[in-house]
Amino acid sequence: MNSGLRILTTALALSFGSSSFAQTGDSTQPATPQLQVQTTVTVSAPSIGVPTVSTLRPALGGQRYSFELSGFGTVNVYADPRGAGRPLILTHSVNAAASAYEMKPLWDAYAGTRPVYALEWPGFGSSARPDVVYTRDLMTRALLSLVAQLGTDVDVASMSLGSEFAARAALQDPRIRSLALLSPSGLGTPRGGTQEANADDGGQRLYGTLSRFGTPLFALLRTRPVIELFLNPSFRGPVNVGLINYAVDTSRQPGAKYAPIYFISGQLFTPDAYTDLYSKLTIPTVVMYDQDAFVNFARLPDFAALPGKSAVRIADTDGLPHWEKMLDVKVTLDAFWRANP
Repeated sequence: MNSGLRILTTALALSFGSSSFAQTGDSTQPATPQLQVQTTVTVSAPSIGVPTVSTLRPALGGQRYSFELSGFGTVNVYADPRGAGRPLILTHSVNAAASAYEMKPLWDAYAGTRPVYALEWPGFGSSARPDVVYTRDLMTRALLSLVAQLGTDVDVASMSLGSEFAARAALQDPRIRSLALLSPSGLGTPRGGTQEANADDGGQRLYGTLSRFGTPLFALLRTRPVIELFLNPSFRGPVNVGLINYAVDTSRQPGAKYAPIYFISGQLFTPDAYTDLYSKLTIPTVVMYDQDAFVNFARLPDFAALPGKSAVRIADTDGLPHWEKMLDVKVTLDAFWRANP
């Protein structure tokens, strides 16, 4: 195998492995009551920016707003401030075609019942995608900026690598009152893939190699067959068609290749997220997990033994519990938030 093809093959496995997408529930499960699906609504949101102008269709209901993040550009937020209670901020994962669509089950379950905001990380979804250096601190600043603009205490629900950014933000801003983490990265020993890429040089060599193949690499990553192929190991049952369609759409936006290269090279992961982030959290935190083909939870028992921390297994899921067993996830979340008002 020549070096170019080897790089492409490796990157494919990494980009759709270490941070996951979503799917419909297991078709073998018994029928369960369906959660109400929210449609687009026009509401008055707090002053968190200006209406988003984007060629990408909306991922969620509510309204799209953009705020300016210093040194980067615009960051997109979906907002539905209806309902009462502490605002809930949703953050998606990071991968080759990430967007707020990944959090749709949670959005549909809670929009209208409490204020809900879904942040799209810099370089993804309807946020700006400039050719700049993407870092852990940049992602964290985006979340901290949203919290500051809301100007009140919030709960945050994150998934996969987004959980590391959320934990980092929670250590810096006490207005983040609780964390709900869905199959988070950083709670186990790496099992291959991008989480090992920054072990010796911060991923610089891999980034340099990937950047040389950036255009043909991403042209391959964003094809529908490849997206479907690399989603399958993470789910039970068929992958949700709406998610596939949106993944294809978002990965074809101008500048879509820039942030994923930093992800694939491992530069967005914290080398020891448990020690540097999770173990230092003092706020209530719940982890929802089960099987995950690309991360493990070897240190989760230690984390769950810490004050105010808990772990709930959402059985028969493969990394995206809120897509496969949303009713179970909602029961867990409702109980967690009731216990931590």
